[in-house]
Amino acid sequence: MEKYICTVCGYIYDEAVGDPDNGVAAGTKFEDLPGDWVCPLCGVPTSDFEKQ
Repeated sequence: MEKYICTVCGYIYDEAVGDPDNGVAAGTKFEDLPGDWVCPLCGVPTSDFEKQ
């Protein structure tokens, strides 16, 4: 599983963990995130993340 980092605030999206606080199950691949998902810390879209 991959990890992606927010280039604005440094939040790390870990596919193995998901984002359970925002309804994203563990194991959800970054490319499979809902279209309206944003960084839970600063609110930027997935386009502002880079593969770690």
